[in-house]
Amino acid sequence: MPLNVHAINAFNDNYVWLIIPEGTKLAYIVDPGEAEPVVRQLNKLGLSLDGILITHHHPDHVGGVDELTDIYSVPVYGPEGIRQVTQTVHDNDEISIAGKKFQVLSIPGHTLDHIAYYSHSESLLFCGDTLFSNGCGRLFEGTPKQMLESLNKLASLPHSTKVYCGHEYTEANTRFAISVDPENKALKKYADKIKLLRSKDQPTIPSTIGLELKTNPFLRVEKKNIQEAAENYSNKNLLANDEIFGIIRKWKDGF
Repeated sequence: MPLNVHAINAFNDNYVWLIIPEGTKLAYIVDPGEAEPVVRQLNKLGLSLDGILITHHHPDHVGGVDELTDIYSVPVYGPEGIRQVTQTVHDNDEISIAGKKFQVLSIPGHTLDHIAYYSHSESLLFCGDTLFSNGCGRLFEGTPKQMLESLNKLASLPHSTKVYCGHEYTEANTRFAISVDPENKALKKYADKIKLLRSKDQPTIPSTIGLELKTNPFLRVEKKNIQEAAENYSNKNLLANDEIFGIIRKWKDGF
């Protein structure tokens, strides 16, 4: 049975992802930063929570776990070092969600413990705060080299893979992406779509790996125009891709 994915809004711009196996009343939740909107949606749809998936330890991704597990006795999958996790998972582990296999991918950079969950059969990727549409997460714990390697790992997934990230940052990310890559026709076309969606208060997520490869500057650091933009911004001759990535990430931090 296919898996249906729905967004639950949390805080100002977080997404908690609700996974429902078609034809069932079971539900799985990804990164519940707060519990109340999750419980409200489960009750509204008459669903029974069957598991929780965590990508990293930041409070806006785990803050609702205690309350949810007080109500529902369910396993909590996640990386090492998170108190609420009951089933620790590591790189290349597999977990089963309603009979569908999800591969665990270690993707440090935003945090050192960060992981993603990827289903080849369903073409789904839950990547937390590592890859955003037209952007990537801040480097709170990792290095530019680590983050670039993690992004390249995600970029190597099939182009059809749907990307479910943790925040609605796409509009702001796109303004920055255009400043780095102003002649990118695919990016300009995507920017128009994003503007329309947000004007209607509709989500821009999911994106796809294929789209991000065309528009996201953090996945395009090997492109000459991205390298030139980084060099012009930094007034340096940059040779390594991780140097270029690091400059662009610092540029975005102050944008």
